[in-house]
Amino acid sequence: MAKTLIAFFSRADENYFGGAMRYVKVGNTEIVVNQMKELIDADTFKIEMANPYSPVYMTCIDEAKKDLRDDARPELTNYLDSIDEYDTIVLAYPNYWGTFPMAVATFLERYDFDGKTILPLCTNEGSGMGSSERDVKKHAKGADVVKGLAITGSQSGSAGAAVKKWFAANGLI
Repeated sequence: MAKTLIAFFSRADENYFGGAMRYVKVGNTEIVVNQMKELIDADTFKIEMANPYSPVYMTCIDEAKKDLRDDARPELTNYLDSIDEYDTIVLAYPNYWGTFPMAVATFLERYDFDGKTILPLCTNEGSGMGSSERDVKKHAKGADVVKGLAITGSQSGSAGAAVKKWFAANGLI
């Protein structure tokens, strides 16, 4: 039987919302993931950095930019033993500097994605998917990476209908 994994990176703390900073207890990407879990039967895995970015937004984006420039692979707090049992991976993340956070690269490079389908979802505040779909293909060798879904982060609480339509178009509903 086909199994689905929702793997995601999300950051709470101070975040950017349409021109202003605001503190949140749950990150935008995780808000969307929680809606996904109501729509489909899937396991979840939160991609968390052993040394997380600063809770201060401007410092966080500087740290993320440095990681991107350095092509860093931040250590994660934990890893799945295997992804062999999954046919489909929904990969959700925020847009950091035009792509996914480098912790997502750490996750992707750890596993064999041969024959698996990846559905990328990117929360952002106006920058869309950026190059993240192409970057997922580069780091998840062998995967079939389908057209992703960009969700405006400040609208993440009402993303359910868009996610449902995207899931239906990709055979998950």
